[in-house]
Amino acid sequence: MAFDFKKEYREFYMPKNKPEIVTVPKANYIAVRGKSNPNDEGGEYKQAIGILYAVAYTLKMSYKTDYKIEGFFEYVVPPLEGFWWQENIEGIDYTDKASFNWISVIRLPDFVTQKDFEWAVETASKKKKLDCSSAEFLTVDEGLCVQIMHFGPFDDEPATVAVMDRFLAENGYENDLSAERLHHEIYMSDARKVPPEKWKTVIRHPIKKL
Repeated sequence: MAFDFKKEYREFYMPKNKPEIVTVPKANYIAVRGKSNPNDEGGEYKQAIGILYAVAYTLKMSYKTDYKIEGFFEYVVPPLEGFWWQENIEGIDYTDKASFNWISVIRLPDFVTQKDFEWAVETASKKKKLDCSSAEFLTVDEGLCVQIMHFGPFDDEPATVAVMDRFLAENGYENDLSAERLHHEIYMSDARKVPPEKWKTVIRHPIKKL
């Protein structure tokens, strides 16, 4: 059986629909940055996702090529994730999606090095005839966070975030959102195949003790 991050690390991918405190370990990602409305058809965000998956699947299938990654084992490509923020806005203004800054990411297995990543970017660019040069090898150490499973459309997230905020206030924590510690979403549903009312999205916020 291929290694599946969602099953092996259920505490980070399958939280309950009530807030919980977690300490998230450092992890490496394929990342593409941008600023745009993620819903723009054929826009910058959709292009970024294409690049992420091109590099991710090049690494996943590397064992079938002449390039060998030390310590490689077969695995399921983890779900798409995103870090989001807007400048000069407290929280998130869902009515102004054009002002979203984002870092779209897919988690990498620990055995993938910077060298392996660079090979995958170059290989994916050639094979897919797609410029993948905007992809970067990103290490994120999230640390102490609150998270919850949000059910439904993204525009309904404020109500779920409010539940998280109440939980923090009642338990002696506060949000610690900053330029380095960002609103984080993990997309557990394929939006192309699942209706919005059934979407499952992990929402995670960095926090600190009061």
